This record gives sequence, C-alpha cells and structure tokens, in this order.
Amino acid sequence: MLIDTYGRIATDLRVSLTDRCNLRCTYCMPEEGLQWLAKPDLLTDDEIVRLIGIAVRDLGVEEVRFTGGEPLLRPGLVGIVERVAALAPRPRMSLTTNGIGLARTATALRTAGLDRVNVSLDTLRPDVFQALTRRKRHADVLDGLQAARAAGLTPVKVNTVLMPGLNADEAPDLLAWAVENDYELRFIEQMPLDAQHGWKREGMITAGDILASLRSRFTLTPEAREERGSAPAERWLVDGGPHRVGVIASVTRPFCRACDRTRLTADGQIRTCLFATEETDLRAALRSGAPDAEIARIWKVAMWGKKAGSGLDDPAFLQPDRPMSAIGG
Repeated sequence: MLIDTYGRIATDLRVSLTDRCNLRCTYCMPEEGLQWLAKPDLLTDDEIVRLIGIAVRDLGVEEVRFTGGEPLLRPGLVGIVERVAALAPRPRMSLTTNGIGLARTATALRTAGLDRVNVSLDTLRPDVFQALTRRKRHADVLDGLQAARAAGLTPVKVNTVLMPGLNADEAPDLLAWAVENDYELRFIEQMPLDAQHGWKREGMITAGDILASLRSRFTLTPEAREERGSAPAERWLVDGGPHRVGVIASVTRPFCRACDRTRLTADGQIRTCLFATEETDLRAALRSGAPDAEIARIWKVAMWGKKAGSGLDDPAFLQPDRPMSAIGG
C-alpha cells in the first residue's frame, strides 16, 4: 500500500497526461501561455500504462483520474483509457477536462472504459468566459457537457472557480442551471497554483462566501459526514435533494487529514500533494530499466514521506514552482 507516517493510504491516483492547454485562464497562466515540456521529457503511452499498472496491481490504487493541462490534447488518450480498463483489478477511471473537444470524443472515451468526467466551467455568460479564459469557446464547453451526459459519462460534474469582479455573482444561477441539466456542481476556492504567482488570500471568494450566496436562493442540507469519506468536496442536498452541490475549500477548510491521493506528472514525477515543493523521479527509474518491484519501492518511499498538510495555513507558505497546468488537478 501507499501509506504515509500519518496512517493515510493513497488509493486515488491523479495522472497528468500533458501540461499543454488550449485555454489561458487568468487564474492559471499568462495570456501568452507557458514554456511547455519537451516531447522527450513526457512519459510515453506505454510508460503511463506501465506506471498505472504498478499502482493498481502492486500498490492498492483503486481510482485513476486523468488530468492535464488539458488531457483531451493527448493524442493517445483513448488508447490509454482502453489499456487501463483492461487491468486487473480494473480501476475506476475519470477525466478532468475543460470540455473543449469532448463533444467529439465522449462516446469513444466511454466505449474505451472511462466512467465519468469533471468539466471546468466558471460562467454561464460567453463574454465573461472570454474574459476568464481569453478564448471564445463557451459554446464548445456546453456542447461537450451535453455529449458527456448523452454518452453515459455520469455523474457529470462541473468544476467552477469564482473570481472577484468577474463571476462572483453567478453562484445561484450556476446551481439552478446545473440542477436543470442534471449536472453536479462543485465550487473550488481559487488556489495558489497560478504560473504568475499572483494569488492573494485577501479578496478571494471563500467557501463561506459561496454558501451565503447559494442560500439566498436555495435550501442547503449538509450531507452526512460519513458519506463524504476522503472526497475533497463538502456536499449539500439542494432543496431537499436529490441534486447536490459541493464546495472544495482547500484554502479555508483544508481536508488534508483524509487525503487519499498520489499524483503523477506528465514527465514522470511523483508528487505527494498539490502544494508539494519536492518530487520523486519515476521516469529515470523506468528508462534505466528498473523492474516493477523497484519502481513500486521508490513510490512507496515517496508517499511515506508525505507531509501532514498542505501548509496553506502557515504564514511561511511558499507556492510550488510548478503551476496547476504542470501538476495536474
């Protein structure tokens, strides 16, 4: 098992397939983009499937989430999903995406074995979407959401970040829309993972702000604590159910004590936390001919050293060098 010194066991693997993205969200990267990883530095499809296989067969991983950058930009994505679905035991598989391109790939991904998707959408207004992402692709995201639902990639979850002065007033409208379309909405506090290192705690939209806004229109009933388990989102029934809304409050309500995640970057580094400042290189072991048992040992040692928390509540907190697009969500 991937166990740490605090007794937490990692059963959820987040796999970044690329650091590239076709949006330029203001809270993630500058308008001109970033210096992308060179192709030789990226794990190959075979290397990704081998590492996931080690995690599933030898280390107790039960769920795999494919992330980016934007994972739909990975040419071999459908093949990777199909090969991971053939592993025994078969892990649950999901995908976090901006939804652009999902309309043409949702059916193929479902056929290959993908179970569900999380789609990022921060606004219902096309002009605000363009201001936030610096791209005119709002309709493409809505089409992708509909295609995911039609393909059976359910429950379809929608991830939303609220930003002051842009979409901070949209929480109730977004929830009404999600309920109407049978999507599960999750608000995520803005985290200090932007490439520009411009994040400031002061002025950010907090979980408390979000819940107060939602309660101006809806009755929210807290979900039983035991139902949450290690999930990062606190969830509430909307007007008695069955629809739910979640809030991921990484900054103001950290959930590190129940964390069950391990992370693999697109260039083969193990990260024990989104906010980790250290990484463990599995790519070098792979390419030097290390057997599966040695790779598993390296991975276990890395996770054994996982820190108690993210450190966000520490006045001396330092933002990691890698931005979210290079870490994976």
